[in-house]
Amino acid sequence: MKFMRKSALILAIAPLIFTIAACSGESDQTTSNQGSDRTDTVKSRGQLICGVSGEIPGFSFVGTDGKYSGIDVDVCRAVAAAMFDDPNAVEFRNLNAKERFTAVQTGEVDILSRNTTWTLSRDTSVGLEFAPVVFYDGQGIMVRKNSGIKSLADLKDKAICVQTGTTTEQNLADQMRKRGINYKPVVFEDVNITFATYAEGRCDGVTADRSALVSRRTTLPKAEDNMILDEAISSEPLAPAVAKGNTTWNNVVTWVVYSLVKAEELGINSQNVDQLANSNDPEIKRFLGKEGNLGEGLGLTNDFAAKVIKHVGNYAEVYDRNLGSKTKFNLVRGQNQLWSKGGLLYSPPFR
Repeated sequence: MKFMRKSALILAIAPLIFTIAACSGESDQTTSNQGSDRTDTVKSRGQLICGVSGEIPGFSFVGTDGKYSGIDVDVCRAVAAAMFDDPNAVEFRNLNAKERFTAVQTGEVDILSRNTTWTLSRDTSVGLEFAPVVFYDGQGIMVRKNSGIKSLADLKDKAICVQTGTTTEQNLADQMRKRGINYKPVVFEDVNITFATYAEGRCDGVTADRSALVSRRTTLPKAEDNMILDEAISSEPLAPAVAKGNTTWNNVVTWVVYSLVKAEELGINSQNVDQLANSNDPEIKRFLGKEGNLGEGLGLTNDFAAKVIKHVGNYAEVYDRNLGSKTKFNLVRGQNQLWSKGGLLYSPPFR
């Protein structure tokens, strides 16, 4: 009888054991496959789908010819170059601030490259994984020169236009509360309406990342009549992002961004990349895929970085082309210089 009771007990719990084991195995399998799923999806599609703003000159903007340009755009082209040896193998989708995270979470886009600030909550609760920072920024406020406003204190009881669904809205509220300054927030979802309302004079100031203010000022009817206050009210590290759980895919985007920085460090650009393929420098040879197999770990060819630089250029070329001294923005690189030049840009070793 005792043996029969033991047998019955074993038979009763066996399905539960197998169920737990199966669930555990399925979870492990899912975890191990998640990283490669998006990479495989992009490869099989033969095209990258990139979420951008499309409305911020210098970062992502659609010209009258329908072509996209900007730093955020070039990041996506760099990823496409690494994967397909073709920087034009990208479909750009314009996303506003409110819908951008959902587009990543649902898989509508493969990558979000849309002047997005890397924050703790976005890294933990929004379902994003961030690649390296591509632009170190800070939030500012733009006002009209004849307004008499010289500082945040002068904005007491003034109307300030701000876009909702962004870190700028909370940053503004935090800083004004901290300083005990009452103000009137005028909030919009659409960035164009936000700046149009300011241009119409319905707001005394408008707030956004300082780079966005520099960019948007060039589009105002009388750009020279507007100025950006010296006070920066936040730090805004802008970085591309992918959906959480896609480890391999995040690694691809991460190391493509680092390749832009490392190329500048090594003195490699779009003009000399072919020539330096014959270099005797072991670090350059590894970086360009002439030695070693670094690309294999990403599911890419070993010369993926060479493809990126050949088609898109290094970070300096990307910056200069979109925001540098020869553009209408003439934005000094400052903290977006290499670490060796006093900036914050730094790449881990390619080895």
